[in-house]
Amino acid sequence: MQQANQTSIKSKKIKLDFKNSKYATGRRKRSIAKVWVKKGSGNIHVNGLKMNEYFKRPVHQIIVTRPLEISEVSTTYDVKCSVKGGGLSGQAGAIILGLSKALILHDENLKQNLKKDKLTTRDSRVVERKKYGHRKARRSFQFSKR
Repeated sequence: MQQANQTSIKSKKIKLDFKNSKYATGRRKRSIAKVWVKKGSGNIHVNGLKMNEYFKRPVHQIIVTRPLEISEVSTTYDVKCSVKGGGLSGQAGAIILGLSKALILHDENLKQNLKKDKLTTRDSRVVERKKYGHRKARRSFQFSKR
């Protein structure tokens, strides 16, 4: 009984064949995403898992599929992503950039729509470093007059 429960909880990583595909890299915060795109049926795999299994929150799922929906090719391409570093939000942002670049390499006509929605430029915002004499980057310690 326990073995059956463990196999249903633990998802199996799928070995994917992505020969003759286009490759691009995307970055966001501390995350780096390697993205491969090829003609297919609209499957998206992240780190060997289906996108719905890797990104549990619907917000992240919507973010990842955004470039495909904007260019209206969500059922035309298969996507394979390898993401590392950062949190889920940064990883989703990195996948967006990598996916947009790979789609443009595959079909140059998609560039106009993706660029209009600013999906082809890197979001360079990163966490500000902590300064000495402060509790956080800008937050000071509480001042005591007495």
